[in-house]
Amino acid sequence: MVFDLDMIRAVYKAMPGRIAKARKMVGRPLTLTEKILYSHLHTDQPLGKFERGKSYVEFSPDRVAMQDATAQMALLQFMSAGIPKVKVPSTVHCDHLILAKEGAKKDLKDSITASGEVFNFLESVSNKYGIGFWKPGAGIIHQVVLENYAFPGGMMIGTDSHTVNAGGLGMIAIGVGGADAVDVMAGMPWELKFPKLIGVKLTGKLNGWTASKDVILKVAGILTVKGGTGAVVEYFGPGAN
Repeated sequence: MVFDLDMIRAVYKAMPGRIAKARKMVGRPLTLTEKILYSHLHTDQPLGKFERGKSYVEFSPDRVAMQDATAQMALLQFMSAGIPKVKVPSTVHCDHLILAKEGAKKDLKDSITASGEVFNFLESVSNKYGIGFWKPGAGIIHQVVLENYAFPGGMMIGTDSHTVNAGGLGMIAIGVGGADAVDVMAGMPWELKFPKLIGVKLTGKLNGWTASKDVILKVAGILTVKGGTGAVVEYFGPGAN
């Protein structure tokens, strides 16, 4: 399941044509965010001039990621759908049920003892329905996704609020509830209010003791949670190079 190159090639092959149609329809250049959104419209969603923050639009995400605490109910619901395999690449990551107390080895052992039944269930269901399974100790979901599944121009959803971490590679990644994940895994459209867009123009250069995350944290402090809800933050300008 790692990298899913065939899926990524299919996304890139279809993207230019979809972007061209959207640009012609709206009558102006599109931002990266808009290009990704318009190129991931569900087949049942007519192309239109969607109003940011108001229009409800149906999308087809490229993949789904779930962590062990939220995956349990989502997979139980998916099992009841009677579908033999997930319709989009999906993964389960066992990390949230591992409690940090004393040290990596002991904590991992204790957590497997305490939550072994859950881990076994998730692994069994994943194997049956073609879902990638990352066992306890294999890594934190956000970093595993960033290193193995995120790709520029893609769209994914995840059952965790930090799913947006994958946006660091130029994709749209959004945290959702288990019900949304089930819909996408079952091949159904995913409904989302067309996001507002916040542009951040970066000038100058980072000094030797800063990183891109410092910029993100500064912007988050300015916007607050309320200011960023329902919006995509897109960075541009010479400082983004």
